[in-house]
Amino acid sequence: MNRESMTITVQFWSYFRELAGIHGGDFEVVPGGTVSDLLDAVSLRHPDLAPMRPCALVAVGVEYAFPEQVLQPGDEVSLFPPVQGG
Repeated sequence: MNRESMTITVQFWSYFRELAGIHGGDFEVVPGGTVSDLLDAVSLRHPDLAPMRPCALVAVGVEYAFPEQVLQPGDEVSLFPPVQGG
């Protein structure tokens, strides 16, 4: 990590894991970066996830997050598809 970025750990769940081909990873965003900035970085590295962005559920820690939420160094983010009922 350099001083001009912060590392955010992302975990992929359900079929997002399959689309990404990995369980998760570390992503760099600028200090003051938002969930939306992080999703940009995820989409660049894992283009198969890009079409899922509009419906993705995002949690920072154990709380759901909105695109404008500012991330903090060391945050852990989970990305998962919408919950389906039945």
